[in-house]
Amino acid sequence: MNQIESLPFRVLIIDDQKSMRSIIRQLLNQGRINLVSEAENGQQALEMLIDKRQGLPDVILCDLYMDKMDGMQFVNHVRRDRDSDYHQIPVLLLTGEKDTFVLDVAMQAGATKVLSKPISSERLIKEITTAIGYAG
Repeated sequence: MNQIESLPFRVLIIDDQKSMRSIIRQLLNQGRINLVSEAENGQQALEMLIDKRQGLPDVILCDLYMDKMDGMQFVNHVRRDRDSDYHQIPVLLLTGEKDTFVLDVAMQAGATKVLSKPISSERLIKEITTAIGYAG
């Protein structure tokens, strides 16, 4: 029997809705990504990145609108902290936002890419592998 191998990278999901984190985790699992950690907001995610006990993720999937620290604030903080180990980690923002001004500002803040919800597993995996530079 031939077992399909998992993709070799870690993903951090940041979303204030537990149901959305679960959906994203399922999309990742469908795409053979199983090393996934979760945070409820940008502040919790920053604490996880600073702590490093789980190891740094290879890519971060972040919602745009959250309480405590939203995706824009999170990306801005990560990109400004140039001395950190996490400064260069790709951050893909997942959002239902359609306002192009808001999306442009997110890119200027340092998001690697802004992706629209809903998203398919295939597209999500393609965007992750592109952001990481994985040729598999």
